Amino acid sequence: MILTVVNLILIFWVLMANRKVAVSDDEDPENKKTGHVYDGIEEYDNPLPKWWFQMFLGTLIFTIIYLALYPGLGSWQGLLGWTQINQLEREQEKAAENFNTVFGKYMSMPIEEVAREPAAVKIGVRLFGNNCAVCHGADAGGNFGFPDLTDDDWLYGGSPEQILHSLVQGRVGQMPAWDNIIGEENVIAVSEYVLSLSGQPHDETQLATGAQVYAQNCAACHAADGTGNQVVGAPNLTDDIWLYSGTAAGIRQSVRSGRFGNMPAQSDKLREEKIHLLAAYVYSLSLDDSE
Repeated sequence: MILTVVNLILIFWVLMANRKVAVSDDEDPENKKTGHVYDGIEEYDNPLPKWWFQMFLGTLIFTIIYLALYPGLGSWQGLLGWTQINQLEREQEKAAENFNTVFGKYMSMPIEEVAREPAAVKIGVRLFGNNCAVCHGADAGGNFGFPDLTDDDWLYGGSPEQILHSLVQGRVGQMPAWDNIIGEENVIAVSEYVLSLSGQPHDETQLATGAQVYAQNCAACHAADGTGNQVVGAPNLTDDIWLYSGTAAGIRQSVRSGRFGNMPAQSDKLREEKIHLLAAYVYSLSLDDSE
């Protein structure tokens, strides 16, 4: 505190002491020189221009007023009582008010309605880009092992309630490895049978064995007809949509070594209002333009 005050006093003294230049009677006050010469150039000893002097004086006055109003001199709290904490609290209150204005109004609306609100969908696009695009792609078209959210094929269901459940609580899907259970020959046979379910070229000689292996080991999750089970997240094997690979080699790899997928829960990362909007955006991706 003392150091600050002393420095201000010294600065003021230096400023006032140099506002005029003392000259003798035979000297021109506008052309007094310091006596320093370098390379034929003489240095003049002129006072600061008036506007410059006044600017320095103004900054000193501002400093004194500032230090009187705000903390800056030791334990002095300032006349306004300002602190970083109370400013932070005011900013947080303002941010919460703005948040409730922007997001709060959508919480009272069903997800189906929010999905048809252009302003809400626009917010959802940004939320998706910040939190989901790294896995599902910027266009939500999915990646290897990550579902395409723009079609009408869903592992756990595409209703607003099911999408919201996926976001809030996450999903864990696991396809067990069957190599050590059924053996390599049966892995190949059942893979050929799965190829046949989706109408792809396959080895007819393997179908009978593959169908038997499928009924004994796979039907419990993927259903007897291969259409899947959304309760456990087992995919439909009869269409041409594949989470990993629908080739013969890819299917064999899935059967042989298994697959593991994890959709992390967002409830501990995003506020409820944001998850609600995000669910509405994901739901809107699979809506027909006519809806």
